[in-house]
Amino acid sequence: MADELAAMQAYYGRDEERARLDAPVGRLEFARTTEIVGRTLPPPPATVADIGGGPGRYTDWLVAGGYAVIHRDVVDHHVEQVRQRHGARVDAARGDARALDLADGSADVVLLLGPMYHLQAVDDRLLALREAGRVVRPGGVVHVAAISRWATRLHGILLERFDRVHPQLLDMVDEMEWSGRLDPVHAASFTGYAHVPDELRDEIARCGLALESLVAVEGPGYLLGDLAERLDDPDDRRLLLDTLRAVEAVPELLGVGPHLLATARRTLS
Repeated sequence: MADELAAMQAYYGRDEERARLDAPVGRLEFARTTEIVGRTLPPPPATVADIGGGPGRYTDWLVAGGYAVIHRDVVDHHVEQVRQRHGARVDAARGDARALDLADGSADVVLLLGPMYHLQAVDDRLLALREAGRVVRPGGVVHVAAISRWATRLHGILLERFDRVHPQLLDMVDEMEWSGRLDPVHAASFTGYAHVPDELRDEIARCGLALESLVAVEGPGYLLGDLAERLDDPDDRRLLLDTLRAVEAVPELLGVGPHLLATARRTLS
């Protein structure tokens, strides 16, 4: 895990994560994620723990909605960015999703929108899920994001054409899809893990959480060449989001988009 942490620090040390959600595909990811999470959010001022919250885009959204927010991330400058924007309004501190400094049942909702990306060992992912289930109150919801197993090929190669800059990616993608391990393609590149849908379902069930839904976040929408224009036009945006909403849980389409998002609940017992 030490090597994974070092790779993660190097990747996020480029300070590109916050701006990533301003690009067209990132805008779609943010719009869909907030919509899906919003379906089960209790009314403010409920407490939401944004675990692995990065530079805080979802924390910002929650604060604007009137929620009490706990932010934890392993990257120091992400935590500092949140503190600079929100001060004492947000409980922001460095924290590891596998061993949180939070009391049992201290949050109404837990967002686990980043940690599963970076934990290559299944035991580490299970630790993070169990910690989320411990921290959320009985009956509360945990939202778990994962990278789709086919994101490297469809997003990285087909759409972004990263192979033109890093041709070795073409030699690595088959192994990535077999193992799920997203090993570094170059210095300071993304290192992590990519799920197949049934694997994510199984890991959630093993941690005692009751899965309520598993959906594709961006679906096929991220492949649109004119995505920015469609997001900017109110009618086109409405049609795009309605379409993605209609097909988000179709089993045959779950792996098409870059991200999966599970909604699970801690049982009352």
